[in-house]
Amino acid sequence: MSDWPRIAPAGVDGMVVTFAPRLSEPANRAALALRAAIEAARWPEVHETAVSLVSTYLRLDPLADPSGLEERLRRLVGARNWMAEPLPGERRLIRIPTCYDGDHAPQLDEAAEMAGLTRAQAVEALASASLRVLTIGFAPGQPYIGELPAEWDIPRLRQLTPRVKAGALTVAIRQLVLFAVAAQTGWRQVGQTAARLFDPAAAQPFLLRPGDAVAFPPVDADGLAALMRDPGGGISIEPAA
Repeated sequence: MSDWPRIAPAGVDGMVVTFAPRLSEPANRAALALRAAIEAARWPEVHETAVSLVSTYLRLDPLADPSGLEERLRRLVGARNWMAEPLPGERRLIRIPTCYDGDHAPQLDEAAEMAGLTRAQAVEALASASLRVLTIGFAPGQPYIGELPAEWDIPRLRQLTPRVKAGALTVAIRQLVLFAVAAQTGWRQVGQTAARLFDPAAAQPFLLRPGDAVAFPPVDADGLAALMRDPGGGISIEPAA
């Protein structure tokens, strides 16, 4: 019998369901599907849900008795093979124009070499890969995106880059991170976007949601400069197939 999924308490007011010890496409899909099912169930004890790469988190009413909820959760988790569930509905495809030129992609050559690709092949691979938002974390609205093909299983940097700009596209361990804020990072920067991922004044503050499909079509440096002046950053949104 498999040891997964596992249900465990998280702090004083949370529970977490974990589907695997490491990232895989089915485990991430399971976490997304379970979260959608819990949201649809509208359990009164659950105040908030979230997903990580392979887990679903429930924040509970601290005054509620967790025993009954845990039993309901165990029944729900055991009711189906979540690894085989489809992605939740109402997914979107977000196209985010990305500049892979010169100073906007300072570590692209290094990342491409580690992946066994030329620079041109790397740009084509990043621009055409079938990707989705796996989770949001580290900073408000900041997505972890994947998975890239196996050749992109490259390590993080040994030393941190002191600063990348908001909108920087970075790569490591078969994932992309699109930076919501300027920050230091151990991920290699392979592109720059004009994406504004977090707007606290908006009705929906986060541009991206877990499960969304994402594409990074190329734009040249002049095009990026124009998009930086566009409040929408040149981003297009449509229903995902």
